[in-house]
Amino acid sequence: MEYVIDNGHIIVADQAKIDRNDRGYHFGDGIYEVIRVYNGKPFTMDMHVKRFEESAKKLDMVLTLSLSKLEELLMELVKKNALQDGIIYVQMTRGISPRNHLYSRNEKAVITGYTQEMPSKVELQQNGIDVWVTDDIRWLRCDIKTINLLGNVLAKREAADHDCHEAIQHRNGIVTEGSSSNLFLIKDRILYTHPATNLILNGITRQVVIGLAKELGYEVFEEAFPKDVIEHADEAFITSTTSEVTPIKSFQGQVEVTLEVGPITRQLQEAFEKEK
Repeated sequence: MEYVIDNGHIIVADQAKIDRNDRGYHFGDGIYEVIRVYNGKPFTMDMHVKRFEESAKKLDMVLTLSLSKLEELLMELVKKNALQDGIIYVQMTRGISPRNHLYSRNEKAVITGYTQEMPSKVELQQNGIDVWVTDDIRWLRCDIKTINLLGNVLAKREAADHDCHEAIQHRNGIVTEGSSSNLFLIKDRILYTHPATNLILNGITRQVVIGLAKELGYEVFEEAFPKDVIEHADEAFITSTTSEVTPIKSFQGQVEVTLEVGPITRQLQEAFEKEK
């Protein structure tokens, strides 16, 4: 039997309902987190729920649960579904009200969630992926982990249509991030990635990898860089909750570059594996 979170309570999945007047359904007015589970234990749960709270504040939403109660609820869901290797998806919408662009502050936020089995993508992490370089057409608050992801969705579709695993986006030539990941370039043993501004999501895996790189003695420059420098990179990889540390073997589209999966990427993969 599968269990889900429905309006803040754990119930049997078949009993869950979505109200047609939920603002998430009408406007994508909500936030979410995806948390990795290894051996039955959520990874960096505290960082995810903290970002969940921060996203809520940025959208003028109020959490209906304390962070500790939210963690307890998610952990209970993992145990109920006997999840060993996979993800937790948790979402909160502003609430239920008749469709109107102008929201009030009286709606009660609706929390839903589920778990899903998802083994690590070992083959992609070993062999690397092809990525598609394209324009970043998203809104200017990419730091908020909102459920309104149409820009990301279209970029991912464009990449897949060109047989690429991920889209790497840029704004007027300045590289931001992937459609569902953060990007790192390596040149002369230095890591480069876009700073955590409003133009990217400050990924949890991104933060972990930056910390691991510094522990290993590598410099990490969080600075914006133009797409033209990609062709000078020695190595490149993406990070995300589901991709972990995945090497890039080629950039295609607006930039054409082929890369080897390099030793620093491998070292970071090994360090991340030990953290799990």
